[in-house]
Amino acid sequence: MTTPVEASTVVDAFQLQAKVKDMYRAVAEEPLGSYHFELGRDLAERLGYPPEMLDQIPTGAVESFAGVGYFFDLAGLKEGDEVLDLGSGSGMDVFLAAIQVGPAGRVVGVDMTPEQLDKADRILVETGASHVSFTEGYIDDLPFPDASFDVVISNGVINLSVDKRKVFAEAARVLRPEGRLAIADIVAEVELGPTIVANTDLWASCVGGAAQQDAYQRAIESSGLRLELMKKNPYRFLSESARNACDRYGVKSVSALARKPAK
Repeated sequence: MTTPVEASTVVDAFQLQAKVKDMYRAVAEEPLGSYHFELGRDLAERLGYPPEMLDQIPTGAVESFAGVGYFFDLAGLKEGDEVLDLGSGSGMDVFLAAIQVGPAGRVVGVDMTPEQLDKADRILVETGASHVSFTEGYIDDLPFPDASFDVVISNGVINLSVDKRKVFAEAARVLRPEGRLAIADIVAEVELGPTIVANTDLWASCVGGAAQQDAYQRAIESSGLRLELMKKNPYRFLSESARNACDRYGVKSVSALARKPAK
């Protein structure tokens, strides 16, 4: 059976990309809509985001938050760090990172959904943060030079890629030596069945692309990054089909920290 890490032969990548863009266009434009997953501030606080941190960023960025975990405790951001957010959406994690790195640092969000980027740019104008920017692009083909960032972050996005090894290889490429990858994502305790993997609706809802945890760890390490920690998050799906897949295959959210070795 093909694992979700190597799922390009099972799921139609072009159809999946269209589904994901459509799903997250709706998340940007209709944050109060009905989805397979939770959105917004209540979700963020339950995952571990401190309320006082959320109070410091615009409501628009928080209302469309669709992450699956909290990783800032692992990222260890400090003043002056340069940070890249893979699949930045409407920018909640970007704006939180920007506060932590300060104006001496830099935070860039990359996303493939125009409506998410448009919303993030509008919020950026509100904040006036000159050390923040958003770029259209794909997480498996990043438009940045080698060794451009100190930290790469991502929240609930890498599972949406059909080629996770390529995503981690790109993250490793743009990280500087001793740089950190701090992420939250969806994995599975056992290998997903082919009907789940082939279901683009479940992929777009962060279920169908959940790699088996061991395979996910190997994908990180195959990029040359050293996995230091992985922990489970208090995340839940809403729809019956998503919950059924979680119950059967042990689909869950984890946060992870990996590091690029020094030269």
